[in-house]
Amino acid sequence: MDHKFEWQEQRTTTPDGVYRTLRAAILDGTVPPGGQLREAHIAADLGISRSPLREALTKLEEEGLVVKIPYRGAFVVEVSALEVAEIDSVRLRVEPYAAELSAEALRGPERPQLLQTVEDLRRAMEKDDIPASIDAHLRFHRLFYELSGHGVLQSLWNGWETKLRLHLSVDHRTYSDDPHQLVVEHERLAAVALEGDTDAFRQELAAHFPMGLGAQTGDAGERAPRHA
Repeated sequence: MDHKFEWQEQRTTTPDGVYRTLRAAILDGTVPPGGQLREAHIAADLGISRSPLREALTKLEEEGLVVKIPYRGAFVVEVSALEVAEIDSVRLRVEPYAAELSAEALRGPERPQLLQTVEDLRRAMEKDDIPASIDAHLRFHRLFYELSGHGVLQSLWNGWETKLRLHLSVDHRTYSDDPHQLVVEHERLAAVALEGDTDAFRQELAAHFPMGLGAQTGDAGERAPRHA
């Protein structure tokens, strides 16, 4: 079934404006993983020509949110629960190390940035702004890798981020009853990271996605981690 596309901001026919509208539709679940983005339908809904639409779809493809299949069209990328569980099982080992390496920067000039991501997450969750909450959620975790100064860790995160983003587009809606829960978990992670307590960070991270370890032993099946 085709979904109704609406402008998320003041109507604009620029590729960037179309890109932001389609990206929001993907990340808030309007178009689910595996869903098709039909050019004629979107162009009619938004009142635009095909040219900016195709540029927007190309940008989404480059970001890893969309895949184009010859003779079939553009589709939202699908990510399996097992893939996310496997990613989380690796993250449980390397993210505490990234936090350890980034601790000096986080306790110094980057401290405001870490705390601001938590505040951005809080505001987005309170407004039920799923795309913004996903951006803040991923930006929080990305900081540890970026500030680690470790190229391999940074490459690992870059390879995971799009898959985690798509997973969160579905998973973040599970917090609709208690949006404060996700914020509290990130406050705890930030606190132990700033204390430089690697073991405590690992414990908080394990609680953050408790099913992630199932992938190591092959019992994850298609169970999704609680969140990324």
